[in-house]
Amino acid sequence: MRILVIGKGSVGERHHRNLCTLGVESRWLRLAEFMESGKTGRLLDLDHYDGAVVATATTVRLDVIRKFAAAGLPLYIEKPLAFRPDDVRDILTICRGIASRSLVGFMMRYHPAVRYLADQDLAGVYSFAFEIGHDVRQWRPGRMFSGSYASESEGGGVLLDLCHELDMAWQLFPEARTVSVSCLGHADWPGVDFCTRVELGGRSRASGTVAMDYLSPVPVRRIVLRGIDGSYDFDLANNEFLHETAERRRFLPLGCERNAMFLAAMEDFLGFVSGQPPTPVRLTPRLDHVGQVCMRIAEAWDARQFNDCMLSSGDFR
Repeated sequence: MRILVIGKGSVGERHHRNLCTLGVESRWLRLAEFMESGKTGRLLDLDHYDGAVVATATTVRLDVIRKFAAAGLPLYIEKPLAFRPDDVRDILTICRGIASRSLVGFMMRYHPAVRYLADQDLAGVYSFAFEIGHDVRQWRPGRMFSGSYASESEGGGVLLDLCHELDMAWQLFPEARTVSVSCLGHADWPGVDFCTRVELGGRSRASGTVAMDYLSPVPVRRIVLRGIDGSYDFDLANNEFLHETAERRRFLPLGCERNAMFLAAMEDFLGFVSGQPPTPVRLTPRLDHVGQVCMRIAEAWDARQFNDCMLSSGDFR
């Protein structure tokens, strides 16, 4: 099996390594290398590949996806699918013929804690909170936030970069709608949200928040659900998972190594590529079943309201 990986950032590197670990022949290219091959008339023969991974910035992936979809190649597209609602619609239309064999990189759906919650009866939950935060100065080993896709005013910011929490919230509470999106920006990066709080609710019985930030000095990742039958307090950063009811208090063994989720998602994708029947879609992020979530993420990004107060370089000394 041969897979083409486009995107030389940290995510593209991870997918390339994982494909090699899984015994798959992976060719890893920069976007410019791939696009330049077409301009010079030496476009890669896509018939030599069985599938492709698109791990580029969202601002430049539409033409890449169009080329792969025209060739009928199943795709693994990194999240978020797009940050403009029109681009989400275009991608879903372009990929209609391959959508049931393609996957979007919502890898947190493979976390045992998320799968545990998805199997519970959450009808009694009335309040939820999803939170993730980390210091952007320690963004990724060997890489700088400045100059990355996340620092761009178009398609950057914490809401898109850490949108797994939004995806998880809508997987567990699909009726909740976006009420407001409030953001804290930075004077050095206009239009980039460093701290975002999304209020979800509307006519849903359960209401709550999704909070994401680039500021926390200590990594935070937490899911808290409150219900009439009990509560869930899951600290994903420290692998502590408490399920509490009036009768008992249980800590659950739901820890997970991060790359294991990427590997599980890639294994599902390789199954699609090899022609296995499409998997059930309750949590598997098949492209033909994530359109609504991808559209909601794009609409939330479009609805951001920045506070008058802004961060400055002095805040990061």
